[in-house]
Amino acid sequence: MLTGLLSALTQQLRRLALLGLAAVLCFGLAACGDQSRKTATISDTDMAAIERQAKGFLSARDRLPELAALVNERNWVFTANLIHGPMQEVGREMSYINQRLLPADRPEANELAQNLKTALAQLDEAAKIQDGDKLRKAYIQVASGFGLYADVLPAQVQADLKQA
Repeated sequence: MLTGLLSALTQQLRRLALLGLAAVLCFGLAACGDQSRKTATISDTDMAAIERQAKGFLSARDRLPELAALVNERNWVFTANLIHGPMQEVGREMSYINQRLLPADRPEANELAQNLKTALAQLDEAAKIQDGDKLRKAYIQVASGFGLYADVLPAQVQADLKQA
């Protein structure tokens, strides 16, 4: 009789343990599910930093018509001066912006930033060697690069800076 009672008690304890394990798993999965439903957002601090850097980036982009005129005139010296003056901080600004973007947006932003920096380097090289055809082609890449990178900026920053 004692063995039968012990056996029944053991079965009940197993059932209770399985029920407890099932409850823990359900609550654990439910907690994980809630976190995955949250949409990733940029913190207010990061958004403010992005906006500060975007102002410099957009300021350089606003100089594109001036750069286009210099390219059309084949003004080698002032083209290089504009690249090394007002536009020289663009790479740093994009780097700071990219660090604060959502992780999913960073690879594209890094690629676009690298493409723009390469285009600026090619424009500078074309001005140095005074090659009008390379200068024109590089300018097209620079202008395109500014436009494509500006699209990576968060919608809130674009709206705040009236770029949307």
